[in-house]
Amino acid sequence: MDKVIISSVIAAAMAIMVMIVRLKAAKKPTNAKKIMLPPLFMSTGACMYFIPQFQLTPGEIIEAVVVGMFFSIFLIKTSKFEIRDEDIYLKRSKAFIFILIGLLVIRIAMKFFMSATINVSQLGGMFFLLAFFMILPWRVAMYTDYRKLYKQLHGA
Repeated sequence: MDKVIISSVIAAAMAIMVMIVRLKAAKKPTNAKKIMLPPLFMSTGACMYFIPQFQLTPGEIIEAVVVGMFFSIFLIKTSKFEIRDEDIYLKRSKAFIFILIGLLVIRIAMKFFMSATINVSQLGGMFFLLAFFMILPWRVAMYTDYRKLYKQLHGA
């Protein structure tokens, strides 16, 4: 149970970091690299699956991917771009922070509930997969929206 609490505190700290980064990002123009690099960097975490304790069953994989993709819908809906001063900026959304906090609370509640029946290492693997499949579709959707505005701004 201590591991679940420690990992939940770390997840909360990371969520706070994401909120701060998101607020700062809205002040600067964005580009394709800033949008697509986070999932690429995060993908290196998949190396954990080489360690047997982190390996998941097909059912756990499907569950984590489906829940992550479902959660991504809320992030996609609150991430919009706008053209300002001949540059593309991410619009600030008050709902984004509340959705991020809500998703964090749900994830922590799920972790506490599931830690009674699933090994902590496997649970970590599941929540990594959930987070990755929450971020990847969100970033792909952001990239698609960005490209549309980029073409509008710079021509085809």
